Amino acid sequence: MSVFVALRKEFMELSRTYRLLVVVAVLVFFGLISPLSAKFMREILALIPGGADIAKVIPPPTVWDAIAQYVKNMPQFGIILALLVTMGAVAGEKDKGTAAMMLVKPITRGAFITAKFLALASVFALGIILAGLSCYYYTLLLYETIDLLHWLVLNTFMLLYVLVIIAITLLCSTLTRSSVTAAGIAIGALVFIGLLGSIPTFGKYLPGELIAWGTRLMHGDTSSSWIAFGVSVGIIAVSSGAAWLVFRRQEL
Repeated sequence: MSVFVALRKEFMELSRTYRLLVVVAVLVFFGLISPLSAKFMREILALIPGGADIAKVIPPPTVWDAIAQYVKNMPQFGIILALLVTMGAVAGEKDKGTAAMMLVKPITRGAFITAKFLALASVFALGIILAGLSCYYYTLLLYETIDLLHWLVLNTFMLLYVLVIIAITLLCSTLTRSSVTAAGIAIGALVFIGLLGSIPTFGKYLPGELIAWGTRLMHGDTSSSWIAFGVSVGIIAVSSGAAWLVFRRQEL
């Protein structure tokens, strides 16, 4: 029951501070603009002084250009939003003293952390669902039909990838009382994971491989990366569990 109480509080806070609206609006915007920018890139370049010559050498846009734009935009801005929204999730409440006030009520520390993660996961799930639907609709209008099942899988992998970022940042937010410090630690961790991902031996086992897997599916390549999927789920579980263990021992 305490989880539902804490979850209700999280949704109210996300709504009142407009973070829910901002996350969903930004993701939907880039979902919409991805097929549009791919379709009209040559026309846009032609409007720039000296850009007409460049526009002439760009091949006519295809559905794969729209998908490539979407795959480029969504993880990139998903990471940025996840860091910005999550970095103060716990650190900010500890700094302001609201965490201590919440825990005076019949809310356990485990419920507090769980509600944080579930609320953020729900917001990003809503944003990615609406962005995926928007991009799919405009891709159908401007290009051609794409495989709906593979599109759903691609967006599911994108959500899982963002949840990894949320879980890591939530742990970092639990470790400190400063949102900026939490963001710095989280960025450092993500840079480290990114460097590992650039090494082919390790990259195929890390969360970034999920995006590559989803992209391959869109092109009809059914080769899987289940280890990367398992590692991603493991990072979420370990980071969330570690956040709870750290938080339960902290003095507020």
